Amino acid sequence: MFSIFHYDFIVRAFAAGIITAVIAPAIGLFLVVRRYSLMADTLAHVSLVGVAIALLTGMDPVITSLATAVVVSVAIERLRETKKIFGESILALFLSGGLAVAVVLVSMGHGFSVNLVSYLFGSITTVSVPDIYIIAAAGVFILACLAVFYKQFFCIAFNEELAAANGLNVKLLNTLLIVLTAVSVSLSIRIVGALLIGALMIIPTVSAIQFKLSFKKTMALGIGFSLFSVISGLYASYYFNLATGGTIVVVALIVFCLSLLANRD
Repeated sequence: MFSIFHYDFIVRAFAAGIITAVIAPAIGLFLVVRRYSLMADTLAHVSLVGVAIALLTGMDPVITSLATAVVVSVAIERLRETKKIFGESILALFLSGGLAVAVVLVSMGHGFSVNLVSYLFGSITTVSVPDIYIIAAAGVFILACLAVFYKQFFCIAFNEELAAANGLNVKLLNTLLIVLTAVSVSLSIRIVGALLIGALMIIPTVSAIQFKLSFKKTMALGIGFSLFSVISGLYASYYFNLATGGTIVVVALIVFCLSLLANRD
């Protein structure tokens, strides 16, 4: 069982996977409560633009995808605040638009490369030591922000008008939450891929919600489900030679189905 840890790339994979498994549902719960579940998928597709830019220019994909996701996340929030377009319509625009721009940039580089495919479907076994440091630093930053602003994020997630009436800076808090989401997504696409990161952020959270617990307990349970999905997915993908990202999400789906069965009325 522990023999796989003799390989350095497996140790790095588990380290990156565990960090991602903690921060993804922690952010995902706020998105689900706000009915903003598509935000993760939207920012994942936008992050592909940053990856495509990196492949064309020779820059670091982690940096370019992070910068692109953060800039676009702020733009999405500003557009949402105008109330001229429905929130889900904004997400649909940026989701399809981001993918389209990424495809155009890739075509300029003469087609899809192996590197881009790894970002589409995940390639956790190729995570490097510098990647681990970046993911760990970002994870600490995200969790620290969630701890400091937990009550404020909780208020705006359930009722923005009430939060504003209580004197909270809703605009600033919304921007901060969306930026944290962008950071989480852009750094996680290497783990499960841009096409699947939304699932890792949302499915464990929705599974935990089925148990009808308090907000904090739901977040903790969601993180537990996410950790189980990532660790089990890594083991299964290694021993059965399966796609890592897809295997992790399949395990998460199985957990969701079991949570439904366990909470039948």
